[in-house]
Formats: sequence, structure tokens, C-alpha cells
Amino acid sequence: MTTMISEGSLAPVSAADQADYPRRRTAWWTVTVLFLAAIVSIIDRGIINIVVDPVRHDLGLADFQIGLLQGLAFGLFYATVGIPLGLIADRVSRRLLVTVGVLVWSLATIGGGLAATFGELFASRLLVGLGEAALGPAAVSLIADLFPPHRRGKPLSLFLTGQAVANGMAISLTSFIMAAAANGRFAGIPLLQDAAPWRVAFIGCGTLGLAVVAMMLMTREPPRRGVRGAADPTSLADKLSFLKRNGAVFVPLYLGFALCFMAAYAAAAWSPAMLTRAFGLGPAMIGAWLGPFSMTFSFLGPLVGGLMIDHFARRSLAMAKFGILMVGPLLAIPSALAVFVPGPVFAMFLVASSSAIFAVLGATTFATLQSIVPPTMRGSAIALSGLVNTIIGATLGPLLVATLTDRLFRNPAMVGYSIAIVVIPALLAGSALFVLARRGMVRQRQAGGEAAAMLLASEGQRVGPYR
Repeated sequence: MTTMISEGSLAPVSAADQADYPRRRTAWWTVTVLFLAAIVSIIDRGIINIVVDPVRHDLGLADFQIGLLQGLAFGLFYATVGIPLGLIADRVSRRLLVTVGVLVWSLATIGGGLAATFGELFASRLLVGLGEAALGPAAVSLIADLFPPHRRGKPLSLFLTGQAVANGMAISLTSFIMAAAANGRFAGIPLLQDAAPWRVAFIGCGTLGLAVVAMMLMTREPPRRGVRGAADPTSLADKLSFLKRNGAVFVPLYLGFALCFMAAYAAAAWSPAMLTRAFGLGPAMIGAWLGPFSMTFSFLGPLVGGLMIDHFARRSLAMAKFGILMVGPLLAIPSALAVFVPGPVFAMFLVASSSAIFAVLGATTFATLQSIVPPTMRGSAIALSGLVNTIIGATLGPLLVATLTDRLFRNPAMVGYSIAIVVIPALLAGSALFVLARRGMVRQRQAGGEAAAMLLASEGQRVGPYR
């Protein structure tokens, strides 16, 4: 059966529609608050990675339990409720959905600082995942209704940049708060003066979110704008059928992405502990070096990735993105060997360098998915990548490192070796899967397959009916 998918179904935005958008000052205020919310979300998500050893000693936990807190506890709700919350964002006030989400994860982070047992801290991390799952779908939807289509690039980039640089900020801010608490800077402040430094960091970072809640309440919900002339969304059965028919491309693409980010989550979760245990670094040293290194690489990664993707797109090199995906994981391997270098500063440089590479891999994967699915599947294609990435990457990565450290080496000081054992094979397997995805796409192009037709059309190349 011959099928045609048209990408020209969207009607142009009229002058009246453009005039009806909120004032630029109002729109950019909302984007600024969303940018701050993105930063706070990553800080509250990643704080557990910087305080591994203090939490472990205070609560009497094993590395395996810490791995559960880093991955499964957060990812369980974040993975399962992300798609339902995306559907809810299409029906309720997105401004209030973001506000409630920030409030939930902020209070949960503060609660984590008050936790007395593993179970209480696990529940705190569950609620952090629940709250943060609301941010992405609602924020992107808000931005789409705040700006006309030709002006959405900058606000979307600002929102995503907040997520990119926040990992480094989390390291610096958490380390700064812990060092200040250890030096008695919070004496006389109720709830903080007698608390352990890691608890002060949880409470302090959670409080930042309450300020974002107050700012979010000062924003306005823009009217929703229908897309006139757009094709009706396909059913779930249609979407699953499309993925199945093109499984030779999508299965290795999704799994390769998940394995690469299993490596990313594993390294991010345990690298601060590795630097402490292998090099004897304290929070101040880690915050002074690793934080700025990570922020720099996290900023450069999306910039370089975006330039490469646009460069190849302008030249209609439809398959070039697969080349980036195949090579990128191999470039991240040196970061997994940081435990073997002689000096701590170079080790922190290597650890941080992977931030740029994983940012490029993420941007390229999303750009590839957007170019090989029908327009009515773009949102669900990204949502599915998030689901697979969270289950395989965010959950398994930290847990595998902890399991090896506890069960194989039986020595917390060997966590750097555990990182290498988990990260390097995951990166190699991810690269191999991207090779398979490219081969699947080559076969599709030869046979005139659906995903190949979408890819060629997205690059402005001539494409006819396909089977």
C-alpha cells in the first residue's frame, strides 16, 4: 500500500494571531521564571550525588541503597507520570501545573534534609521525581503560546540552557553550602544551626524552589492557540504500528540513546564520591573546580551540537546525524578513566568533559527523532525516549556502579573502578547500536521506507511515495 505523509499541513500564523500574543515583556518574564525553575529542578535532582558519603555515614547506608536513591527513587515517578502529566498540560492551567510541580519537589527536597531513615529519604526522592515530571511538558507548551512560531527558538534555547548548566551549578552551590555549614555560618538560624552540612544543603536548595513558586504566581496563563489546518493526531495504535514497521531504525536508536545516558547518569551519580574517595577532595575543592568545569562544558555542548546539526541540515546531509551518534560515545570514554590520572584537577576536567559530549548526543538524538517521525508523532516520540532513558539510564546506571562497589570490590574507595566498568561498555554498546540504526536507515532508503522518506523530506530532498 502506498502512503504519503505531508509536512505542509500547518496553516500560517495570521497577522491578527501574532498581534494577539502577550507583550514581549510579559512573555520573557514567564520564560525567565521557567529558566530559573529548570535550574532549580536540576539542582534538587542532583544534590544527592554531591552528598553521597555524608548521607551514607549519617544514615548508615550501603552504596547500593545510595544507588536506589539516585536512580530508582527519582526515576520511578518521573518516568511513569511524565506522559500522563503531558496530557494533563493540554487540559489545565500550565502556569498552575508548573507552580504545583515546583512546590512539590521543593518541599520534598526540604523533607529530604529532615529524613531520619532510608525510607523517608526514598519517599522524598519519589516526590521530587513526581514534581519535576510536570515541568518539561508544561513549560514547552507555555512557550509555544507565548511567542509566534518564528520567535520561539530563543526562549526554548534559554529554557534548555538552564537545564544544561544547572549540573555544574548544583555541584558548586551544594559544595558551598556544605562548606559554609561546616564553618558555622548558619549558627543561630532555626533548623539549620545544629543540622549536618548535607542536611543544610538539602534545606537550602529546596528553599530556592519556594522563591520560584512565588515568581511563578506572578506570571499569567496565555490563551491556547489551536493549529488550524493541522492533521488530526494519530491514534496510539497508529503510532505503535509506525514504530513497529520501522523497528530496525527505532529500536537501536532508542536503546543506544538509553545506554549512552546510562553511562552519563552512572558517572554523574558517583564521580563526586570518586573524587572524594580517590583524591581526598573536600566539598570546597570540588565546588571550586568541578562546578565551573561542568558549567563550561554543559554550555559548550548544546552550542557545538546545535551548530553541527544546523551545518549538516543546511547542506542536506540527511545521514550525518547518525555519524555524530556513532562517534560521540567513543569520545566520552576518557572521562570514565578519571580515577587513573595522577592529579585531582585533571581528573575533574575529564569528569566534566563528558557533559559536552552527552549534551551533543542528546540534542542529536532528539533532532534525529524529530526528522524521522510524522508531525503528529513528534511529541510522543520524545516522550518515549524520556521513558526509556529514565528506566534504563537513570535507574540502572547509578545502581550498577553501587552494586559493583558493594558486591564485587567490597571497598567504597574502588568506586572509580566501578564507574569505568559500567560506563565504558555502555558507551561502546551505545555506539554499536547507533551503527545498527544507521544500517537500518540505509536499508530503508534503498527500499523507500517510511522513516527514510521522513528523513529526506526534513532535509529538503526530493522524495516520492513510499511503501
